[in-house]
Amino acid sequence: MGDKAKEKKIGKVTLDYSRYSGEDLYCDGDVEDELLQIVRDLSQAEYARVIEDRKSWPILYHLSPLRENIVEWIPMEPDARVLEVGSGCGAITGALARKAGSVTCVDLSEKRSLINAYRHSECENVRIHIGNFKDIEPDLPRDYDYICLIGVFEYGKSYIGGKAPYSEFLRILLPHLKKGGRIVIAIENKYGMKYFAGCKEDHLGTYFSGIENYEDGGGVRTFSRKGLERIFQRCGVEEYHFYYPYPDYKFMTTLYSDVYQPGKGELTNNLRNFDRDRMLLFSERAAFNGVVEDELFSVFANSYVAVIGGGFPLKYTKYSNDRAAEYAIRTEIGKAGTGKAYVRKYPMTEEAREHVRGMGLAYENLLKKYEGGRLEINECRVVEQGDTLYAEFAFVEGIALSQYMDQCLENDDQEGFHRYFKEYVERIGYNSSFAVADFDLIFSNILVNGDTWTLIDYEWTFGKPISTKELAFRAIYCYLLEDEKRNKLNLDLIMSELEITEGDAEGFREQEMDFQKFVTGNRLSMAQMRDAIGYRCIAPQKWLDRFQDLESVNRVQIYEDRGEGCKEEESYFVPGAYQTEQLIELELAVDGNVHILRIDPAFDCCMVKILDMSFNGERVPLEKRKVLQSNGRILKPAGREEGCYQPGIVFPVTDPNIYIDLTLLERRAENTLCARMEIVRLPMDMVQDMAKAVKKIL
Repeated sequence: MGDKAKEKKIGKVTLDYSRYSGEDLYCDGDVEDELLQIVRDLSQAEYARVIEDRKSWPILYHLSPLRENIVEWIPMEPDARVLEVGSGCGAITGALARKAGSVTCVDLSEKRSLINAYRHSECENVRIHIGNFKDIEPDLPRDYDYICLIGVFEYGKSYIGGKAPYSEFLRILLPHLKKGGRIVIAIENKYGMKYFAGCKEDHLGTYFSGIENYEDGGGVRTFSRKGLERIFQRCGVEEYHFYYPYPDYKFMTTLYSDVYQPGKGELTNNLRNFDRDRMLLFSERAAFNGVVEDELFSVFANSYVAVIGGGFPLKYTKYSNDRAAEYAIRTEIGKAGTGKAYVRKYPMTEEAREHVRGMGLAYENLLKKYEGGRLEINECRVVEQGDTLYAEFAFVEGIALSQYMDQCLENDDQEGFHRYFKEYVERIGYNSSFAVADFDLIFSNILVNGDTWTLIDYEWTFGKPISTKELAFRAIYCYLLEDEKRNKLNLDLIMSELEITEGDAEGFREQEMDFQKFVTGNRLSMAQMRDAIGYRCIAPQKWLDRFQDLESVNRVQIYEDRGEGCKEEESYFVPGAYQTEQLIELELAVDGNVHILRIDPAFDCCMVKILDMSFNGERVPLEKRKVLQSNGRILKPAGREEGCYQPGIVFPVTDPNIYIDLTLLERRAENTLCARMEIVRLPMDMVQDMAKAVKKIL
């Protein structure tokens, strides 16, 4: 295991130089000196401040505690022996040291190994071998419980060599496992959704390299699931299991498995590349929804965790450790020995233990509040045995209320949406004066199974009453933030139903901001960190629009809904509708069977002002409820007197729709609708800001 004369101690960590050539063959430059100074001079408690202050991708990547999530979930025995190949600056070494009896690290860089050692100098169970793995491997024992390759397997071609380097890499590793041991590989999927959507290949920094099967070469290879399986099978591996870290393995927040896949609407946190510019070719959220529906998530997941050996009882886990230490927890779904599914929440810090204990009290209090009502509270019991503490909940079958509401909006069924919302308000508002309230009564926390509505998560329960309209407003607020397609919702009606004034809404928004600061301890979110680091997201369509013929964007498309919805194949374009680039004039013949007329004024983000509109020579009363609807934000003009109502509409979408409900007008067998509209095309970010200001709700 090495010559004592060639060992060095940093704190309690041992560095073994017996196979070190004296030269680092891999270096990231000056940033490694910066990292070494940070870990040598500062405590780990100060890393969060440094990360936010430096606004640097390498600092974030190497020092963020969220990197540990990728192995934290693995249920290791306290005496487990772990080999970490490619330990680098120690992003996951600390997590392994806390979980296992001993951790043997191998890395070919002395500088990175020094960073690792200073960072974890209090860990007496860590030994770091410096040098090439091929040289160190013969010295390693053959009884490891776990061998971890986190972001390492893809480099097999560079460091192992040969005609089949990845198979050879595994063949070298497998004899070092004890019977029943496991190899854990975390790696990008070459066909990950983010690469199709416009992220550069993580290692080569080029577009579509993995998708094109690395046609231009390079020393790195990532694989599809099938590709990894072929390698395993060539090495005689008989048992392996796949898990799916989301958004990817670097900063994983959620881990799925083959038996617990994501549901529609769950994969919304996709803008997560921090290291370089990217393109935005399409909505990854929307694409993932289709992938989930067609059960193809295992093909397009951004990353894999492949476990060679036995699987784990855990089926799903979600990390909420980008919070203040008092609220950092992990949620997991697994199966007990009886085969019964469970949901458990674990504290991830000593400070969070009280937060988890409080979930049991929240259950008891909410049970009292809703006794006799129509909202079920998911059963919870707090288990505490020595150092082990968790809150265990029943696994509830059902569909999230948010999915039912989404379906209504997708079907343009505003009435159906409002029926669900009205019932939601009625159910959560039961016994509203009771001195307990769950502040997080969002739609996705309620599962619907027939007539049974169950609140499954009540982490943020407070010992005071909170008005129903405040809780419902927050639910709508969170719902809209998750997906811009939900903006077609008629918010005026909801605000009216809840009797919420603009002043109320402003106060609720400020309260939400305060709540988020309370939860995070005023730390920046990962989305905010991405903005702070400053790499660009480039939407090619915007650049194309600068050069393409305006007529291909400035076109007016008409849809006629005869009671069966708008059909693309029955729509038509209006020639000559644009009098100038900013003025549209229409004269449309409409038969008496048309219920709703949809006017699409452009194919871009824009703002539209309806100067006048008539139907059979009579002014269309656009100010009347439901006559005018839109998937944009309708501005209410100051002048409302008859004949002077000229509404403006802000469209933060590239497919603006204006709906005129003709059933509310006097129709004939043959009709004519005339309209004059001003239109201004605007950049997406500008029109989104305008839309937020209009409703003052996002």
